[in-house]
Amino acid sequence: MRAAGLALTLVLAACAPGAAQRVDAADYDAFFLWAGVKPQPVLDRAKTLYLLAGEVRRDGGYHPLRAVPKIAQGEVWLVVRAQSLEWAPGVEARVLADLARWQAAGNRVTGLQIDFDSSTKGLDHYARFLRDLRGKLDPRFKLSTTGLMDWSAHADPAALAGLTGVVDEVVVQSYQGRETIPGYERYLARLARVPVPHKVALVQGGIWREPAALKNDPLFRGYVVFLVNPN
Repeated sequence: MRAAGLALTLVLAACAPGAAQRVDAADYDAFFLWAGVKPQPVLDRAKTLYLLAGEVRRDGGYHPLRAVPKIAQGEVWLVVRAQSLEWAPGVEARVLADLARWQAAGNRVTGLQIDFDSSTKGLDHYARFLRDLRGKLDPRFKLSTTGLMDWSAHADPAALAGLTGVVDEVVVQSYQGRETIPGYERYLARLARVPVPHKVALVQGGIWREPAALKNDPLFRGYVVFLVNPN
């Protein structure tokens, strides 16, 4: 009886409002799709897709990873993963030309996202890089960036302010690899410090419980799920 009672208690706790759950992609409509990750049925109902188009590697060179897609529904962001901000000559022009090609192919291209793990101390430098890129971007396209949770907790307010008027959104990553970062609640409790519209990226299958502070954050714009292949 004692074991049965304990099992019942655990089940009730798991079902309680606000209990931590595994991220089920079927509950969301915005997704990251990286190279090498197989498409899943949830993409058929996606309203927003962030598609990795290529990488700027440490040598500054650009390496395309995807042919021009043909997305029947939803808005599309072209994502460039950057290991360095020292881009070789011609890389920016290639990326901006890809945006135009994706749009011309019939996709609803919203804009360009830069996926760069800027340290909190280096955020002011990163903001200058983004400002320069924004100046070269066709005005019909928006500019997005991923961000680390540490930005919200420890970044200099002046460095955060440098993103205002430069990027249209920041998508804050709450995971590393295939797991949610422990203690994410403490970081996201201060997400309202980020002075531009922001979303939170979750990893498919990761543990998640929405921090209460997000419900009262006027610039919070929802979630994006990073899809992964089954183990």
